[in-house]
Parts: sequence; C-alpha cells; structure tokens
Amino acid sequence: MNLKEWAKAQGVHPQTAYRWFREGVLPVPAERVGPRTILVNVEANSSPSVTGGVGLYARVSSHDQRQDLERQVAGLTEWAAKAGHRVVRVESEIASGMHGSQAKARRLLADPAVTTVVVEHNDRLGRMNIELVEAALSATGRRLVVLNEGEVEDDLVRDMAEVLTSFCARLYGRRSAENRARKALEAAAADD
Repeated sequence: MNLKEWAKAQGVHPQTAYRWFREGVLPVPAERVGPRTILVNVEANSSPSVTGGVGLYARVSSHDQRQDLERQVAGLTEWAAKAGHRVVRVESEIASGMHGSQAKARRLLADPAVTTVVVEHNDRLGRMNIELVEAALSATGRRLVVLNEGEVEDDLVRDMAEVLTSFCARLYGRRSAENRARKALEAAAADD
C-alpha cells in the first residue's frame, strides 16, 4: 500500500506520514520505489508488542502512598513476566494526575522503543482525556493497555467524577480535589 493510503487508514495526515518517513520515525517499514512513490509494508508491523517492547508506568499522587506505588510496579512487572513481554522501560513517580507535569510519563511516552504502554488503571496516566493519549499512541502504531478497567463502569458517572475533580481542584487545590469529588459522589448516591 502506498504511504498516502496508509496515512488515511491510520487517521494521520499524509504530509505528517511523509515527514515521519523522511525523519526515519515511521512506525512501519517503508521504501521509496519511485520519485513520488513510497510503499509501506503493513504486514511487517501487525503486532506492536512483537516489534518493540513494553513500557510499564505507575503513579500515585502523594508521598504517603509510596506502598501503593511499589504494589503497582510489582503487579505490572508480574503481569509482563507472565505474559512473556519484553519490558524495555519501567517508570514510577509521585505526581498529580490533574496536569501534565509527570516528567517520567512524558519520558516513557516519548521513548520510541516502547510500543505498548501498560498501566494498572486509566487514571494512572492522568485524570482526564486519556482517550487523547490512546489516540496519539495509536497514530504512531503504538497502544495503551489498561489492566484493571473496571474502576468506574458507567461512562456518565466517570465523566461526572472527572468534572467534579476538575472543579474541586480549582476551588480547593489540586491535592485534595480527588477526595472532595469522591465525597460529593458518595453524598449524591446516599440521597438516592
């Protein structure tokens, strides 16, 4: 398949795909066969975990949760070993999930050797807009694996919790926002 068709199938602008080809960072093998024709070998990169490695990421919000951080890392490492994946990077940090200041998460996401990012829960990468991270990874031929997705089942409840957390963070400070949002949801559930 040519580069333009591949780019459209991946949801990437053809000029971006061509720039990736020129820079040597196109996530699939490709070769120039004519002055204006670049062919992409799609079959060679059908599984991201085969061509690259797994990056494990764990995060907690405060220093008093250090034991939970260690538990997350141990659980992720155990999962990768049982599944037979090659782990190329393990990052763990104590940082807020409300904003993008997680330096180790950015480092993990920027590492080209990591083709699959594995987290315990969706909210470990960030409190909001995880779908954007998944889309960005997918656009480069990578993926996000969440081991325990069953934290909040209902989409509307999850969205409401994210909005409450955001508002509480603005009113009361980022550190206590999650607890206040959780208490607000519990109070609303108790009224029913």
